[in-house]
Amino acid sequence: MRDEDRAIEDQSLSSGKEAVNCYGRLSGIVKDLVSSWDNTHPWKHGGAIPMPSQEAVIRIIHRGRRILFPGYFTQANINVENLEYYIGQETCQLFEELSEQIDLAFKYQALSLGAGVSSSIPDSRELTLRFLEKLPSIKAVLMTDVEAAMMGDPAAKSESEVIFSYPGFMAISIYRMAHILYQLKVPFIPRIMTEHAHSLTGIDIHPGATIGESFFIDHGTGVVIGETTWIGKRVRIYQGVTLGALSLPKEAVPELRYKKRHPTVEDDVIIYSNTTILGGDTVIGARSVIGGNIWITESVPPDTRVLLKRPELIYMGKGSKGAKNKKDAEMIK
Repeated sequence: MRDEDRAIEDQSLSSGKEAVNCYGRLSGIVKDLVSSWDNTHPWKHGGAIPMPSQEAVIRIIHRGRRILFPGYFTQANINVENLEYYIGQETCQLFEELSEQIDLAFKYQALSLGAGVSSSIPDSRELTLRFLEKLPSIKAVLMTDVEAAMMGDPAAKSESEVIFSYPGFMAISIYRMAHILYQLKVPFIPRIMTEHAHSLTGIDIHPGATIGESFFIDHGTGVVIGETTWIGKRVRIYQGVTLGALSLPKEAVPELRYKKRHPTVEDDVIIYSNTTILGGDTVIGARSVIGGNIWITESVPPDTRVLLKRPELIYMGKGSKGAKNKKDAEMIK
């Protein structure tokens, strides 16, 4: 046998031994992982009932958007002749998929609470029908949101552009569907929906928030709207706005979990970028304008402008208006 052939054979044998050693170590890792699965934890999950599927819920989101705006989010050629067939097919698919996920969500909730799947579980098909019956009214409100974008953003060239491409409109569309399921007390699924929108757009809207018609989020990244926020009609907010809750001591959390913790924003309010408004008792009165980079924890009366005093700016650079004399110019150099 040639030396080079012997070297290849030795290398092959060595690789085989290393693979055996690796799989031996993997066996120990698997045993450690199995032993870490603690039956006493309330969040454990095991048994014949699977959890709701995140992938299925994401499919439901996109199917819902295709139904609300036929032709926008599909390559199918939609026209008057096949519109009823197209919407009928999509709606039937949505009914089957959503019914299944709602059923799994309630059964998993029962298991996690220790009640078992034999406990009283709501009729998922009835709840799904009630959700589908709301789709026409969801679309009507979303059309006011589109018009709000057209009125509030000179960069918006058409309604189609807003529907196709605006992240704020995507987040609002998904929120409005999730909010109906939240009102129907469906567990898990509404939050999966809005967190998916959050991951895509950077806009975090809790499905429990109440948001009126003609709502517009300009740019949107970093917006946070908490669970008990109440927003009126024709409200416009910009990127980085937080409508949140005041920090609470840990022992107070259970008591306040289902109470109003987030602000109220009345009709026709504008809130500019990076402003934070906190607290369940905080009310921003109608027609008020809140400037950027402001921190608010108290109510603002209607028809009020809240502005931050202009900070002192320091201009650095040769020939800048900050270099008022020779000494300043030398320092800048």
